[in-house]
Amino acid sequence: MGTQRSGPVLVLGGRSEIGLEIAVRLAPGRSVILAARRSDDLAAETARVVAAGASAVHPVEFDADDIASHAPLFDKLVAEHGPLATVVLAFGVLGDQERAEADPAHAVAVVNTDYVAQVSVLTTLANLMRAQGAGQLIVFSSIAGVRVRRANYVYGSAKAGLDGFASGLGDALHGTGVQLLLARPGFVIGRMTTGMTPAPLSSTPDQVADAVVKALGKGKARVWIPGPLRVLAAITRVVPQSIWRRMPR
Repeated sequence: MGTQRSGPVLVLGGRSEIGLEIAVRLAPGRSVILAARRSDDLAAETARVVAAGASAVHPVEFDADDIASHAPLFDKLVAEHGPLATVVLAFGVLGDQERAEADPAHAVAVVNTDYVAQVSVLTTLANLMRAQGAGQLIVFSSIAGVRVRRANYVYGSAKAGLDGFASGLGDALHGTGVQLLLARPGFVIGRMTTGMTPAPLSSTPDQVADAVVKALGKGKARVWIPGPLRVLAAITRVVPQSIWRRMPR
């Protein structure tokens, strides 16, 4: 299954560095919808996607945490722009691990955005795309979810749950004409990780976007970014717990 060359591209998390880089690469000749909170403040992102060759760019209001709004929003977008061809789930929060350990509400907020909201979006979109018999979903897991570390276990647990959900959903979509690409990047050097020391096998939003678009075009179901991260992930599974609990973020 190759990359769909027409039909709207929807980026959920229109300010996301990775989401925007993917939009730029998919933009030529296509309509792009940038969905985010404060959608009236997406002028710079809109201009960049227009410059990349999009036929039109539409900023729309989207609050991932407002679960009840998901289905009506997607129905409205389909009615206005036609069947969604490619949807990028680029929203999420890193959260504050120390705060989350002391404040249950913050821990729940991180998990709600990074897992619960993603489940809602994916289930809704999968049903829409099954009905239309085509579509592409791009989901972002993380090396943090492969084996959850003490240093960021709230975020890591949400990514572990999302990885499992997306893996199962991808299998359920097999043969329906809908492609689900599960991206598993390592540490990404960008706004979300400002001030943190990059981990081994780090990447940039540009590199993540390049790998995702390439994998999407090849019809792949999984992509590790960078590729050697797959080996590192396998190694983490056999590290003794006494050592693992002292691992940094």
